[in-house]
Amino acid sequence: LKRGEILGIGGLIGAGRTELMEGLAGLRPSTSQKVTVFGQSISIKSPGDALRQGLCYLTEDRKLRGLLLDWGMRQNLTLQNLHKFGGFLLDQAAEDKALRAAVSEFDIRAGSLDTKVGDLSGGNQQKVVLSKWLFAEPEVLILDEPTRGIDVGAKFEIYGIINELSAMGKGVVMISSEMPELLGMCDRIYVMNEGALVGELTAEEASQERIMSLIVTE
Repeated sequence: LKRGEILGIGGLIGAGRTELMEGLAGLRPSTSQKVTVFGQSISIKSPGDALRQGLCYLTEDRKLRGLLLDWGMRQNLTLQNLHKFGGFLLDQAAEDKALRAAVSEFDIRAGSLDTKVGDLSGGNQQKVVLSKWLFAEPEVLILDEPTRGIDVGAKFEIYGIINELSAMGKGVVMISSEMPELLGMCDRIYVMNEGALVGELTAEEASQERIMSLIVTE
């Protein structure tokens, strides 16, 4: 993965894409012999290790693993970054300021700042997840099915955010089961099948037929 690149991970459901990235992000045991970030060899045993190395993973299941649905947007936004808002006591005014900035920047639409995340639409929930991780200022962001279950308008807004991250020099990995999404967004695409990488395509080479051909051939 290069700085400023959007790298797609394609393949059929069950191909091992999520498992690969969860292992990289410290969410499951990994058998990798070597991981390097910006030329430095690192060890990631937990999500905290990954975060300290500037790597964030946005889960494919926002409702179960990405958000606390019965909590408000403020708590969801800042929970991953409490160290930025005080020590023994939290600075709630600073949290509210950060939330107002996120709502404005990501166009999160809610009745009020106190709205429970579970009461938001799918697209706005996904924006809260994105804003939470971007508030951690990662250099590498792994997005697992970032537009699953959201409407077309919210999809294009999230595509815009991803392109902005790329333009800022962030490295983005996108796992997606939607081939048009991979073809439209990614600079390169890795294809996986049965837990293994079976091919690599540039944006110019990639097509639905080429991707399926790699899967079927293996």
